[in-house]
Amino acid sequence: MGDDLLAQIRENGAVPRHVAIIMDGNGRWARERSLPRPLGHRAGMKAVREAVEGAIAAGVEVLTLFAFSDENWQRPVTEISALMELLEEYIAKEVAELRGQGVAVHVLGDRTRLAPGARAAVERVERETASGTRLSLNLCISYSSRAELARAARLLAEEVLKGAKRLEDIDEEA
Repeated sequence: MGDDLLAQIRENGAVPRHVAIIMDGNGRWARERSLPRPLGHRAGMKAVREAVEGAIAAGVEVLTLFAFSDENWQRPVTEISALMELLEEYIAKEVAELRGQGVAVHVLGDRTRLAPGARAAVERVERETASGTRLSLNLCISYSSRAELARAARLLAEEVLKGAKRLEDIDEEA
C-alpha cells in the first residue's frame, strides 16, 4: 500500500495535503488465499505501516485511515475481540516508530465501545505521539460519519441553549 500510494501520488504530480483510505477487504484478501480471516487483518496491519511510510515519503501532511466503522460491530464477537487485540498489538509494536517518524496519531470515533485494553492503547499512542509534526495520522475506529454529524449538531445545540452561540452564527465554520 505504501509503495502504491507513493506511486499514485508521483504519477498524478501534485502532492495532496490530505489522503484518506478506507481499509476494506482484509477478510476477502485472506479468503482468496485460503487463509484464516485473522491473517487478512494482520496483513491490514502491515498495510497501515506501508501507508504511513508512503505518506511520509511523498510529503503528505494528513493521512486518514477508516479502519473500523460502526457497522463493524455487527461482526462475530470473536472477530471483534481479535481486532481489538490486534489494535493493541499494533500500537504496542509501532508507537516508538511512529514517534520517531514524527507522526502524531489522532483516533476518531466512539471510544466508549472499545475494549478497555484497546481504549488504553489508543490513549497511549495519542499521548506518546502528540508532539509529531511530520504527519498527522487520523485513525477512524468505531467511527460513523452520521454519528459524528449528530454529535456536532448536539454540541452546537447545547451552545445555543446555553447562550454561548447564536443560531445565526452557525455555519459551515461553526
